[in-house]
Amino acid sequence: MGKFAHRLSSTEAMLRVTVSALMRACDENQTSLAKSIGITQGQLSRKQTGGAAYSFGDLDKLSAHYGIPVPDLVAGPSHALSKLSPVRLAQTVGGRQEVITV
Repeated sequence: MGKFAHRLSSTEAMLRVTVSALMRACDENQTSLAKSIGITQGQLSRKQTGGAAYSFGDLDKLSAHYGIPVPDLVAGPSHALSKLSPVRLAQTVGGRQEVITV
């Protein structure tokens, strides 16, 4: 955890978990999400590890990116995922499926 992690509120900690869950469900990585919300991958990494806090502006950008209202983003990962459009979901969560014939 980052040096500021001990100062994170439960809302900030929940947002970090929610962003991770949304990234996984949409098969995104930090680089692609960071580019979409106008920050660097390093900045996103610091926000996700607690080294930096998300701003209200970040919340608005995440909301626009995922198509989920801000209150739903901070209500927890299960709630946020339930509000995510099915079009945004990855076909195979956590990776791509390959069929290997033997």
